Amino acid sequence: MRVTQPNADTSTEGAPTDAPRATRAAKVGEQKLISILVPMYNEEQMIDLFFDRMEEALRGLDCRFEFICVNDGSRDRTHEMLLKRAAQDARIVVINLTRNFGKEAALTAALDFSSGDAVIPIDADLQDPPDLIAQFIAKWREGYDVVYGVRRQRLADTFGKRTTAGAFYGLFNQLSDVKIPADAGDYRLMDRSVVENIKRLPERNRFMKGLFAWVGGRSTAIEFARQTRAAGESKWNYWRLWNFALEGITSFSTAPLKIWSYVGLGVAVIGCLFAAYLMVLVVVRGVDVPGYASIMVAVLVLGGLQLLSLGLIGEYIGRVYMETKQRPAYLVADVTGLKVRPLRQRAPLPENSAHEG
Repeated sequence: MRVTQPNADTSTEGAPTDAPRATRAAKVGEQKLISILVPMYNEEQMIDLFFDRMEEALRGLDCRFEFICVNDGSRDRTHEMLLKRAAQDARIVVINLTRNFGKEAALTAALDFSSGDAVIPIDADLQDPPDLIAQFIAKWREGYDVVYGVRRQRLADTFGKRTTAGAFYGLFNQLSDVKIPADAGDYRLMDRSVVENIKRLPERNRFMKGLFAWVGGRSTAIEFARQTRAAGESKWNYWRLWNFALEGITSFSTAPLKIWSYVGLGVAVIGCLFAAYLMVLVVVRGVDVPGYASIMVAVLVLGGLQLLSLGLIGEYIGRVYMETKQRPAYLVADVTGLKVRPLRQRAPLPENSAHEG
């Protein structure tokens, strides 16, 4: 694994700085608390493997740790197995959501309930190596606000998935003022100041990679090879990835809406030129121009463009509609092992079902 420190001087994550603001060396006898955030959906095959690997990776680190595990409406024994683990390990907090709200909402819940000096989101499938946590903490102690992992190799991904992922990052960075480093996922360390800024953001439709980049902070990257999934099956298919990409672009850019103004102008200019050409043929050369074929082509092309533009506008209107409802991003069924109630949360805790340790 190689540490990458770009040398641009800016406050955005897309172009991290080469020097941290100040070091975070712990005082004598003081141990920082790190919150490990783990959204889970149907991960019963991974739970024991995950915690065993985490135990190995965290052994010997001069920090205290808590695990904020969010059960995102799993249909298998994920919640039951998490409760069993929490009974054996006081560091584990289990947040059980009322249904499946999606990974972004589950990660939002984990952020809301975390209390560490820094947080590290990580997937339970172990594709992102836990061994990298030691390097994250070392760079954070040098003074960086954000230390994010960049996938140098994507061993588990097909050629199609690698290609579409690269196309998405390229398109997103072209259309949006917020730049996301290519091949950077959710796996990162964020200082508490960054977490509090993220928690202040009110939107319900949440594209976390974009939000992480939007809040900024002094950042640096560490490259790693993304591994194959240790057990179980991926929850992501191409349709879900497409919707995820659409969510990201429409959440951080209005460029697709502006593009249609230029498309309309271009079509109008082409239409005028074509009309002038037909007039020349009829008036000057006396050519009898059949109109049926050209009319059909014009109707189909313009009709297709109009439907496409209406669909795009509908995506934005739909997101505005959902935001105006002000529904919480998630709802909590019960909580196990929580030591301190969060100062800011998006949904009230059910008093009759929360189990605080």
